[in-house]
Amino acid sequence: MAFTMWSAIIERTMVTLPIPEYFPRATYNFSQNPLNKETIELGRMLFYEPQLSKDNTISCASCHSPYNAFAHVDHALSHGIEDQVGRRNAPALFNLAWQKSFMWDGAVHHLDVQALAPITHPKEMGLSMKTLVEKLNTHPIYPSVFERAFGEKQITGEHILKALSQFQLTLVSTNSKYDQVQRGDALFTEQEMNGKKLFDKNCNRCHTAPLFTNQGFEHNELPLDGSLRDFGRMELTMLSEDSMKFKVPSLRNLDYTFPYMHDGRFKKLSEVIVFYTKSNLLNKKEWTENEKRDLLAFLITLNDPSFVFDKSHHYQKNSSNEN
Repeated sequence: MAFTMWSAIIERTMVTLPIPEYFPRATYNFSQNPLNKETIELGRMLFYEPQLSKDNTISCASCHSPYNAFAHVDHALSHGIEDQVGRRNAPALFNLAWQKSFMWDGAVHHLDVQALAPITHPKEMGLSMKTLVEKLNTHPIYPSVFERAFGEKQITGEHILKALSQFQLTLVSTNSKYDQVQRGDALFTEQEMNGKKLFDKNCNRCHTAPLFTNQGFEHNELPLDGSLRDFGRMELTMLSEDSMKFKVPSLRNLDYTFPYMHDGRFKKLSEVIVFYTKSNLLNKKEWTENEKRDLLAFLITLNDPSFVFDKSHHYQKNSSNEN
């Protein structure tokens, strides 16, 4: 599909990203890590590379599958090396250039260092950056690939993280039916429009269009899971007012990113809708079954199958994993 009327070229870069005119300005500073094809390809290789983990079994894609909008559906909580289970659901990865913070508690504030957290976490990939650099520097292929990307054969932790950022920055989801309507290429059905009106009155404060997140942290009234004992952002800030607050996720691509919530407790989108329509968080107090279906119909317009099935984001056979 061509984006001739709505693409934008990031300043001082060599790669065009499909950014609609109705999107806000990206938060990421591309001038500090200008996109280029060689570095993006390196980042793609690293994203699917299990050698980024201690026992060579877990890659970034293990928890962030391209077929699930770079989330995962196999289990509610993330799984890491040695069959260890984490405390939170792995979030979807797209439109990261607009994110101001990362992780469910907002512990990371820059995409260029975000990957350091799962790589070094003992329950996720469990590898020190020093050991990772040593592994890749002695690899038969990676030094030459890094040289093409950065002009240096000597691999550094900074270059590893920046390459991963560049690949993830290309994960732009902007071709849902909602986006097609915004561009004037499609129309909402009556049911979808009814759902949009309900969404605008009840949900848009937190899930603000067009990114469908306000990037803030909210208490969604979910009861505490006694086994996980996850108090959300409070564990980072140590402020009581942050107890049980989690980052507001984007509602784009919901059909592909189940299970839902920070702990993956809901398997179906209909369960999420039932939960919220019974909560005190929405302006509308009584919801009919038709209204719930209308809301669901609108949420479905946020799915972007062209993004999910874009082969340029998927595993490449010429990566080091084939060697």
